[in-house]
Amino acid sequence: MAAAGSASWQPQEEGLKEICGLLEQQISPYSSADKSQIWQQLQHYSQFPDFNNYLVFILARAEGQSGEIRQAAGLLLKNNLRTAYKLMSPAHQQYIKSELLPCLGAADKHIRSTVGTIVTVVVQQGGILGWPELLQALVNCLDSSDLNHMEGAMDALSKICEDIPQVLDSDVPGLAERPIKIFLPRLFQFFQSPHTSLRKLSLDSVNQYIMLMPSALYTSMDKFLQGLFVLANDPAAEVCAAFVQLIEIHPSFLEPHLKNVIEYMLQVSKDTDDEVALEACEFWSAYCDAQLPYENLREYLPRLIPILLSNMVYADDDESLVDAEEDESLPDRDQDLKPRFHTPRFHGSDDADDDDDDSYGIWNLRKCSAAALDVLSNVFGDETLPTLMPIIEAKLSASGDEAWKDREAAVLTLGAIAEGCINGLYPHLSEIVAFLIPLLDDKFALIRSISCWTLSRFSKYIVQDSGNKKGYEQFDSVLTGLLRRILDTNKRVQEAACSAFATLEEEAAEELAPRLEVILQHLMCAFGKYQRRNIRIVYDAIGTLADAVGEKLNQPVYLEILMPPLIAKWQQVSNSDKDLFRLLECFTSIVQALGTGFSQFDQPVFQRCINIIQTQQLAKVDPISAGVQYDKEFIVCSLDLLSGLTEGLQGGIESLVAQSNLRDLLLQCCMDDDTDVRQSAFALVGDLAKVCPVHLRPRLSEFLDVATNQLTTPKLNETIAVANNACWAIGELAIKVRQEISPVVMTVISCLVPILQHAEQGVNKSVVENTAITLGRLAWVCPDLVSPHMEHFMQPWCISLSMIRDDIEKEDAFRGLCAVVRANPSAALSSLVLMCKAFASWDEIRNGELHNEVCQVLHGYKQMLRNGAWDQCMSALEPPEKDKLSKYQV
Repeated sequence: MAAAGSASWQPQEEGLKEICGLLEQQISPYSSADKSQIWQQLQHYSQFPDFNNYLVFILARAEGQSGEIRQAAGLLLKNNLRTAYKLMSPAHQQYIKSELLPCLGAADKHIRSTVGTIVTVVVQQGGILGWPELLQALVNCLDSSDLNHMEGAMDALSKICEDIPQVLDSDVPGLAERPIKIFLPRLFQFFQSPHTSLRKLSLDSVNQYIMLMPSALYTSMDKFLQGLFVLANDPAAEVCAAFVQLIEIHPSFLEPHLKNVIEYMLQVSKDTDDEVALEACEFWSAYCDAQLPYENLREYLPRLIPILLSNMVYADDDESLVDAEEDESLPDRDQDLKPRFHTPRFHGSDDADDDDDDSYGIWNLRKCSAAALDVLSNVFGDETLPTLMPIIEAKLSASGDEAWKDREAAVLTLGAIAEGCINGLYPHLSEIVAFLIPLLDDKFALIRSISCWTLSRFSKYIVQDSGNKKGYEQFDSVLTGLLRRILDTNKRVQEAACSAFATLEEEAAEELAPRLEVILQHLMCAFGKYQRRNIRIVYDAIGTLADAVGEKLNQPVYLEILMPPLIAKWQQVSNSDKDLFRLLECFTSIVQALGTGFSQFDQPVFQRCINIIQTQQLAKVDPISAGVQYDKEFIVCSLDLLSGLTEGLQGGIESLVAQSNLRDLLLQCCMDDDTDVRQSAFALVGDLAKVCPVHLRPRLSEFLDVATNQLTTPKLNETIAVANNACWAIGELAIKVRQEISPVVMTVISCLVPILQHAEQGVNKSVVENTAITLGRLAWVCPDLVSPHMEHFMQPWCISLSMIRDDIEKEDAFRGLCAVVRANPSAALSSLVLMCKAFASWDEIRNGELHNEVCQVLHGYKQMLRNGAWDQCMSALEPPEKDKLSKYQV
């Protein structure tokens, strides 16, 4: 290779030839050479300091080589610079930059495009400051009259705007204004260019700044909007994207022009180009979310709704039409198995359910239009029905095989409006359901699958109506229809049926108990025949069933159907197979449903969780010894299953914990650098504290210290779920170890009080509840330590306590409240009204001891407050609150 030089660097002819030859072999489809060997050879050359100089020389100056070889050199250069630019000598960096700039206006369009990509990488790595000549070169090219120069500069600029927009909106020493201010007027000017490519690239570039909204764009918004209206029909996709972003982020800018914008969006929502129509249809959901007056949209509904319905019919080239033919015997391809992430345990919350009509395929016009209709029906409700129903009825009554896509779209429409239009649909619900049930057996797979989804959207009401004979029969028909479809031979239908059945399970809950045997037989039959992708959904359906029926599942006849296949799968799946995640989650639900009934299976399940955590902790530091690659999901799922076991087996877990090293593994997980691992670890600490605190005691001070550390992090908002679980775990430990908690009490309280003080500023409801409960538990076990400081937190604490539902945790918190008030009654005087409201928040205190303590506190204040002060306090309460307090004889 040539000696390192500066601008005078010249390649050696021999090296140049060799590299061009390798690149030619690499890109040639006809070359018999081993591509991996060529790749290794090129990687070997990358170690020479001036190899990248050769690549830029080939890209910029090798006129005798084909465009493909020059482009290949450029793409290899781009990849090399991503990793090596900062390690290169300044002389080589300078050489590469000086060769790139003249190529911005290269005659070959592909060379220009490759140069634009490399320019962006150089700016990413070295910043605008590291290349002062670039800005001037871009301005010169944009201002030239040569189309190649204008296009090349515009291409590079649009890539910078897309990948690193903030660099143009920052101060550059030596420049009077930020680069974006220099470029914006030129970009607006290109909106009127006769060249489509320049109009498209310039608008694309400006669109990247709508989210950031630099002052340069903010102050020239009128000019931008004028430009958008001039462009309107070309490039339509980019114009739509601009309007959608503006309505999402700065709707006020569009408000004066709404009529024109809506009219335009109506037109392009039915554009023959699906990409344009998709971009346009995003507008309708965005409008409804933008807090703009709904009135403005109301008059357009009769025109908009038919467009959306027309877009919801499958396009002839929709990839789902091909997938829909997949028979169950075809094994899944790896790309069909989407990665899936487990949600760690969060004490006090309900899991959000995701409601998706199908997880197959990509976001497209059909799905976007259905989502828009869903949002519109939630905003305008039954007002949409006079427009919708005639179209739905016409499509549903279309007969013949050729009209199946219309029928399918009509069923999708019913599902999309199921929530928003339920008041208008409810009187006809039994007819709608009666119409949908036969469609579960339609000859077209996509009609069978969409019918499953649409029925699931009505499942809440189907279950509600099952109290009467006719409703019960219909519920039974839906249930057996979905079970039939779970055993369909078509993969797409299997998935839709399983997901729909899981939704029905959630709504029906214990109503399913009489049919458990037949449900389990169908689910386990599916479990035996499904391919990998869909078996994951069976796990979910089994887990949801266990959550729904609870202890009713704990019957030998049901366990004989359910457990052998699951245990067989459990033994078959390896500790590094990601299918284990769903299986672990499924077992977690089963354990919690069966409770002590799971004890016959507990030992191997417990031990495997311990082994997985151990192996993964080793894999984190030494994957070769562990024999697996580290993946935190395995630890999180195992911790959550151990929590489920602890909750289900209660004291029965004690002997398993005693014979294991769980305590030490758990402490390590509590100190893990990953928030999900810590979140699940503290949930398990709290669960173990409830049933066998004796096994945490030997390292109690360490558990308390790491838990307290979770509450003192500077960025608490980013790790709020960890803090929530740690806070709850401290409270559970406190009531078990009593005085042993005292060393950390004041530190914990100093962290909890700010959370209560900011409760009204959008802090998660569960976090506030757990904070109030833990504060109460600490006050209960250490009133002498807590009571001197109570005036700092009494008011927000009482407000939070009054929001908590009646349960054992609330009892503990109120024992703490009574304990600190007895210890320091004068400090609570200024919060007496709020304290009375907190006492009045109970429907009934079932614990006689606590009931008496509340009576004593209230009577104590009544005696303390003379001269009408008590009556004054009572007059600040609402009549229902006074009624509640009468239980305490005050």
